[in-house]
Amino acid sequence: MISTKLPKMFYGGDYNPEQWDQATHQEDLRMFKLAGIDIATINVFSWAKNQPDEITYNFGWLDELIDSLYESGVYVCLATSTGAHPAWMATKYPDILRVDKDGRKRKFGGRHNSCPNSPTYRLYSERIADKLAERYKDHPAVLVWHVSNEYGGDCYCDNCERAFRVWLKEKYQTLDQLNTAWNTAFWGHTFYDWDEIVLPSNLSEEWGDRSTNFQGISLDYSRFNSDSMLNCYKLEYNAIKKHVPESVVTTNLMGFFKQLDYFKWAKYMDIISWDSYPSLTTPPSETAMANDLMRGLKDGMPFMLMEQTPSQQNWQPYNSLKRPGVMRLQSYQTVAHGADTVMFFQLRRSIGACEKYHGAVIEHVGHENTRVFREVAQLGKELQRIGDRLLDSRADAKAAIVFDWDNWWAIEKSSGPTIALNYVQQIHKYYASFYNRNVQVDMVSVDTDLSAYDLVVAPVLYMVKPGFAEKLEAFVENGGTFLTTFFSGIVNENDLVTVGGYPGELRKMLGIWVEEIDALFPDQKNKIVLKDKFGKLQGSYECGMLCDLLHTEGAEVIAEYGEDFYKGMPAVTRHTFGKGEAYYVATDPEQGFLDELIEKITTDKGIQPNLSAPSGVEVSRRVKDGISYLFVLNHNTEAVSYDLGQLKAEDLISGNQLRGTVSIEGRDVHILEVK
Repeated sequence: MISTKLPKMFYGGDYNPEQWDQATHQEDLRMFKLAGIDIATINVFSWAKNQPDEITYNFGWLDELIDSLYESGVYVCLATSTGAHPAWMATKYPDILRVDKDGRKRKFGGRHNSCPNSPTYRLYSERIADKLAERYKDHPAVLVWHVSNEYGGDCYCDNCERAFRVWLKEKYQTLDQLNTAWNTAFWGHTFYDWDEIVLPSNLSEEWGDRSTNFQGISLDYSRFNSDSMLNCYKLEYNAIKKHVPESVVTTNLMGFFKQLDYFKWAKYMDIISWDSYPSLTTPPSETAMANDLMRGLKDGMPFMLMEQTPSQQNWQPYNSLKRPGVMRLQSYQTVAHGADTVMFFQLRRSIGACEKYHGAVIEHVGHENTRVFREVAQLGKELQRIGDRLLDSRADAKAAIVFDWDNWWAIEKSSGPTIALNYVQQIHKYYASFYNRNVQVDMVSVDTDLSAYDLVVAPVLYMVKPGFAEKLEAFVENGGTFLTTFFSGIVNENDLVTVGGYPGELRKMLGIWVEEIDALFPDQKNKIVLKDKFGKLQGSYECGMLCDLLHTEGAEVIAEYGEDFYKGMPAVTRHTFGKGEAYYVATDPEQGFLDELIEKITTDKGIQPNLSAPSGVEVSRRVKDGISYLFVLNHNTEAVSYDLGQLKAEDLISGNQLRGTVSIEGRDVHILEVK
């Protein structure tokens, strides 16, 4: 568990009492007890209050706040306050200010506005983290340390340009190796001095967010930018660990956030924490997939839900309220996928600036007689009743989906073949096929040990990193099933094409050769025509976007294209390789095709659904000490029934013993301890 001091799921969230008077704080403490709040994230954006000038540090207010919370039974997740630098710092040290992609230097304002390669920012952020850790290292209230907040953004200043050159020297050692990796013979870009290299911005190689003349340069900038912010995090992390070696240190991630390679960041986080903000129209499968990614960052270790809104956001185009029951449902969905905390942003609504309309446990009316507070209090009571029974439980999936940030960056900086290709959307299409069938799936990296899985899916594996093809071959040869798709095996880690025929290093395992790739306009479609019935698949299905024109080299043809000049060419293949098999889906099919294909493959592999349930009912599983806990989440607005079969179960929320056919209300949750 995260802390033996609080042996239950943490329940609380971001709290900013510095925006209020003492009487309001005392009223907050009263309502926290009513809601079951037992942890508060504090000091997230208090750098200016903590440090009014270079040499002065004022922590007296923080002493009083931490003591007050602790005496009221509320523990602390203590942030380092470095998410936004003070105004005096920007005025005195302009090197701290970022420069945007168009070369414009920012002025003080907003947040995440610090250059990650500014010596000033690094000096003062490390220093304040050090002082906080030294001061509060022995305080019994502090359970978790929270570095900065939601790292992100980019910078194109002179500091970053100089740091980029140093980063490149460390990676490539020589200019000859760099020129080879970037293929700088193209367009006469050969570099003869490190100082000739400039950042790929809208003033040099790029235009907009997805277009670049040199993919290799832009890909390395993405890696460098992620590493630059990671190095800032590590400075604060190490400052805390110096004083509190056994501390739990984290920073809040943001799901599928493109700018930062979270698999790399996870190596330096004691526990993953993240902020979940689905909109009213976000499919539950997308939220589930993001949770599974967060769980996968540290190989299945439980994570923290650091932020969610109890009611509505303020920053989306349409900030709808969460309907009655949805906050509770989404909270338990996150727990179902591996969270050991349920926390909110924010505990009390601000009265000014851009987050004054962001939802909170305590609304502007200031009392507990609101729908939102009642729902929060109900969930708080349930989590107290559940206690520690779910803590440290884990998923036990036999299927995995590969996700890779380098691949994401490279695909969406590609100069073709279509602007319509969205890596995360393709990942979700395949994830949804598992989700729709209630089959447990892990999100894994290319570094993950695959031996625990029976089935591995890697949609659009455009980039094949060194050693990964060999890892996949060994997985399949030993009896595993692998599935990949169009636009896979095209380039190496430098975004240079692997010559000799697509899909490059995957060609032998897949038993195919891709000769051409056709990009269809949005209004164009083709068909996948099954050669024979394949599971429940038969007849034809719609496909589009990209169509690989391929030839088999030992693979069995399952389906062919139904239209255009490549009618009759293979569209879906299966190749026996060693004791296993490898599938190739050469185009972008309709969801129904993928649902049936994944059902066929999982059935063949003996990978069963967690539970048979009606449409709209999600069933996830966590396991602890040999006991399975099934989370039955009804995303429908109406009551439905599901069948337990021969299982006997206790619902941890209600305490009821359940058997046979069970009714579940709309937007309700059952947590079943299976016996």
